[in-house]
Amino acid sequence: MEEPIKVKTKLTEMLGIDFPIIVAPMFLVSNDKMLIEAANSGVTGAIPALNYRTIDDLREGIRNIKSKANGPIGINLIVNKSNFLYKEQLSLICEEKVDYIITSLGSPEETIKQAHKAGIKVFCDVTDVKYAKKVEALGADAVIAVNKEAGGHAGKISMKDLIQLLKENCSIPIISAGGVGTGNGIKEALDAGAEGLSMGSIFIASKEAGVNDEYKQACVDYGADDIVMTDKISGTPCTVIKTPYVEKIGTKQNWLERLLNKNKRLKKWMKALTFVKGMKSLRKAAFGATYKTLWCAGPSIEHVKEIRPMSEIIEKLKQEYVNS
Repeated sequence: MEEPIKVKTKLTEMLGIDFPIIVAPMFLVSNDKMLIEAANSGVTGAIPALNYRTIDDLREGIRNIKSKANGPIGINLIVNKSNFLYKEQLSLICEEKVDYIITSLGSPEETIKQAHKAGIKVFCDVTDVKYAKKVEALGADAVIAVNKEAGGHAGKISMKDLIQLLKENCSIPIISAGGVGTGNGIKEALDAGAEGLSMGSIFIASKEAGVNDEYKQACVDYGADDIVMTDKISGTPCTVIKTPYVEKIGTKQNWLERLLNKNKRLKKWMKALTFVKGMKSLRKAAFGATYKTLWCAGPSIEHVKEIRPMSEIIEKLKQEYVNS
């Protein structure tokens, strides 16, 4: 039997994995099967807590994954006021003792405090130095450096520039997120100073992903040039595949939506309404056969050539890394 390919970084040492990849948490896409396959392939995966409809579903999901995964698993937690289930989710995650939490959109202070009490590591999404320094001061175990090529809510700085800036200003490990879909890209990020990578879009077209075949096939058929930013889903710019439907509806909010978003009293409610409407559209497109296709993805779908099992995608990344 062949020896597994192992790469030693601070992330692999921290989590006890062979290869420095986190299969990124993706709204609607990530599921139990993907995390189990990731853990059993020598890497790790995380899932958004919001992919489970209820707290009971979240508990059941964590227990199911832990019973079948031969390796660490993580949960992505939205830590701002838009997540009404935040406190219950955090309490349950600490109770069930996952290996790490990835925080998004808000202050991770309370999450870090509670997670560390339970012996759980916390990695925080950051897009700039200012926020990275804040979370490091709060005790984060690592930062996930979300660059301008990330899928979903992308940052504004290129991969190498962001890694360099964070290296110069922070001392905790950097996990790079965005734009990488090959083993050669993994090597470039590690050579630039990252200790690991969070990779999502290339796993949408996996056999295990719970979305429909149209969404998976779109990741095969479209490429980096077909990714556009839209603020029509959540009110915050988000990357989607430019399908004919997206071209038809446009990527900018209409004049009334923009006007309401500028009104201080109405802004909060308008953002919440946009978010709810956008999430419903995404859910329909991800799980139902519909012409209203709003599919989130990042530029790394450029490297997706077919729908394959997770284990094959991960093995190919490892082989490409060794041969790069």
